[in-house]
Amino acid sequence: MSAPLVRPARKSELTALLALETRCFEQDRISRRSFQRFIEHPQDLLLVAEIAGQLQGYILVLFRRNTRLARIYSVAVAPDTRGLGLGRALMLAAEDGARDKGAVFMRLEVRADNTAAQNLYQSLGYRQFGVFHDYYEDHQSALRYQKRVHHYHPLTGTKAVPYYRQTTEFTCGPASLMMAVSALDPDYRPEIDEELQLWREATTIFMTRGHGGCGPHGLALAARRRGFEVELMLNQQGPLFVSSVRTPDKKLILERVHEQFLAQMAGLGMRPQYGSFSLEQLEQGLALGRLPLVLISTYHLDGRKAPHWVLVCAMDKEFVYIHDPDIDDDAGESPVDKQYLPIERSRFDRLARYGQNGLRTLVWVYKA
Repeated sequence: MSAPLVRPARKSELTALLALETRCFEQDRISRRSFQRFIEHPQDLLLVAEIAGQLQGYILVLFRRNTRLARIYSVAVAPDTRGLGLGRALMLAAEDGARDKGAVFMRLEVRADNTAAQNLYQSLGYRQFGVFHDYYEDHQSALRYQKRVHHYHPLTGTKAVPYYRQTTEFTCGPASLMMAVSALDPDYRPEIDEELQLWREATTIFMTRGHGGCGPHGLALAARRRGFEVELMLNQQGPLFVSSVRTPDKKLILERVHEQFLAQMAGLGMRPQYGSFSLEQLEQGLALGRLPLVLISTYHLDGRKAPHWVLVCAMDKEFVYIHDPDIDDDAGESPVDKQYLPIERSRFDRLARYGQNGLRTLVWVYKA
């Protein structure tokens, strides 16, 4: 049998699409009017698969305005042609189409009792991240799957950056620094003892809750002590994160730690640069082979308003690509999901601020 041809649906195929819908689904069917609207709607994508000139499958992808999310709304393959790879061909073509429209993530729902479809999606790299209970007309639940379809393709001469996952809730800063060091020193091997040592050197002792994270001054000092050139830029003077703790004793500790960091930096001939960095400055530094640790607020990611360090690895006209050392196992995340994670430039510009005062800081790490 000839290979399937996947292409955009035509308005002349409405009757064939309806017939296929009837053969494949007993409930939740798409109407003729809806099929026509999807074909004519430029924002959405309706592809069909044909074999020997006969329409044997379709896939419908919807795009949400002002987001980088695409959603597979429906997939259908004629019963007598299943097992011939049409479903996989349709999925891959849909991912290509989603990328062409600027999508970063593809999502879908699948019946909890449809194990064949689940196996296909998992084999293509989709991961379950949620459940919709009582979702279908017969009250069956829907499993929610997601896959990142946009990936960074490094340009010639771009520095490859190894990935390292933080092993505690409070060592995002050390993990980000270790990734930068790994890229700059091919002989460096990151491991947990070094991660904890870096935290001890760079911690502010207290922060929003639990163990204190790392401040920019401490991370800059840790990098310099390991023989790297460092530039610290921030838009605020004085001790940081003081407003995130409540008791006077904790505020005093933060102030004393800050003064210690400044004294240690002065002893090494280091001086912070005060001001806000721009995306253009990030691009210029990356072009020089430097790597920036950037403090972001997780509010726009998970709503928690927590300070979090990431490593910026690359940029292009649309995205800032980061290595995020934090992996949520409960959400089914893996290291692949957090490497070269694309964030729209305008969105990253908003993320790279923390707290009510809009702290904006980065630590450049590079070799002389």
